Amino acid sequence: MKREEIYIRDPFIVPVDNEQKYYMFGTTDTNCWNDEKATGFDYYTTTDLESFEGPFEAFRPPKDFEWDRNFWAPEVHYYKGRYYMFASFITNGKNRCTYILSSDKVSGPFTPWSSGPVTPMAWMCLDGTLFVDDDAQPWLVFCHEWVQVYDGEIWAVKLSVDLKTAVDKSTFLFKASDAPWAKSIKVKDGRKCFVTDGPYLHRTSKGDLIMLWSSFTENHNYAIGVAHSETGNMLGPWINEDVPLFSNDGGHGMIFTAFDGNLMLALHAPNKRGVERPIFIKIREIDGRLNLY
Repeated sequence: MKREEIYIRDPFIVPVDNEQKYYMFGTTDTNCWNDEKATGFDYYTTTDLESFEGPFEAFRPPKDFEWDRNFWAPEVHYYKGRYYMFASFITNGKNRCTYILSSDKVSGPFTPWSSGPVTPMAWMCLDGTLFVDDDAQPWLVFCHEWVQVYDGEIWAVKLSVDLKTAVDKSTFLFKASDAPWAKSIKVKDGRKCFVTDGPYLHRTSKGDLIMLWSSFTENHNYAIGVAHSETGNMLGPWINEDVPLFSNDGGHGMIFTAFDGNLMLALHAPNKRGVERPIFIKIREIDGRLNLY
């Protein structure tokens, strides 16, 4: 399949050096928005980011897996000899959550790993991502969803070393309206609503800690912004850049290093249901900031 033929949201790329192959995960259910029972997650493989093989099954929920709808945004991280998938799920009577799955192979099959959700059970949460700091402490960074708090938020919580549970209390990092470029998508209950989606952490070549995340601009285009930790660690404080990195109705980005050494931004565009496609753009760091080629 050609890249432009693949339906996928939230593409996440895992380069596998010994195969010289990229594995692409993402939201692949075409019914991911509605109340129909979810199917699972698929992946594709490619050597050049243009021609792909697949889809192949990455995760199919076992019969005792209670989460059954809105399977969103799987990320696959290699950690301590295994591959871990962080993904969003929901079911009737419970809030949306991030749950961790695991496999000994990047190709899966992935099976439930964490001892239940690793986001707060009382919160509507989505798009959990893994970051391991310089002290080898794993963190979950996630969104407290706008549907519950109006002005979407990004939080962080420490994970146990085995990635089974969250430990300690969650820490607030910033809210969507802190970014000058992020605009309200609607007014609900007399309050302006702002979206936070898809946080992704990246350590620059200079050692700075930055975060990609997505929201909407004033013309309702989906966009990717960049926030900087002033201390270089997870707890910040975090300062958002004035303008988005990408604002052409695409988002939920992540960064990977291509086999030729180039830094690449992966995202989906357009942000229109049913026609989302994976997009890959070369990026470079200039004075601690990301720039698109």
